[in-house]
Amino acid sequence: MKKLLLLSNSSIPSESYFNWGKPFLKDFLGEERKTVLFVPYAGVTMSFSEYTETVKKVYNEMGHDLVGIHEFDDPQKAIEECEALAVGGGNTFRLFQLLHENELIETINSRIEAGMPYMGWSAGSNTACPFLFTTNDMPIVQPKSFNGLGQIPFQLNVHYTNASIPGHGGETRDMRLTEYLVLQETPLVGLRECSLIEIQGDQYYLKGRGNTMKLFRSNGNHQEIPEGRFDPAEWAE
Repeated sequence: MKKLLLLSNSSIPSESYFNWGKPFLKDFLGEERKTVLFVPYAGVTMSFSEYTETVKKVYNEMGHDLVGIHEFDDPQKAIEECEALAVGGGNTFRLFQLLHENELIETINSRIEAGMPYMGWSAGSNTACPFLFTTNDMPIVQPKSFNGLGQIPFQLNVHYTNASIPGHGGETRDMRLTEYLVLQETPLVGLRECSLIEIQGDQYYLKGRGNTMKLFRSNGNHQEIPEGRFDPAEWAE
């Protein structure tokens, strides 16, 4: 049975790192101690080792171990043998570049289909989507492919907000996402801060701190989806 936990964000400025998401991660992984393989490829302004050590503290506090994929000579073998996989946030273009260069997409998908727990936040959640199209990040590198894992039948826009800065003339997030809707057919969801989507087999749940998520429709009839179970199959316009 597939098990994925896709968080919009890892932290918020007013709280310690991963404070809001830690209870959900702990519940997702269960009580039995596991060793989690961490993919820090989206990190750009810190080294992979620094990123891994930061995340390792979070998992240690939850009673689990964590090791970085960059510590292995063979990243494919590391994924094939890991108990659970976590993919961190950062720049999604850089993450996709390294995932495709190391030919890890198919390997990760095979393990997810076999029941390996997958945890992602921000860029790591984008990775579970069919494509890279709806990331907020700047394309600082060019990946070999925009194809993601395709483990969910819709696109995510993480850190979703339609806030507008006074005096700023640039597009709002909704305006940018409307451009996607004009050119693409895959459904699109705006996942707000302190929100996550959990997948257990074919069951989907929105969880977090009480936020709704926004389902965008090409006809403009957008919908707010409340916390709880939801079914993407019902989203046909």
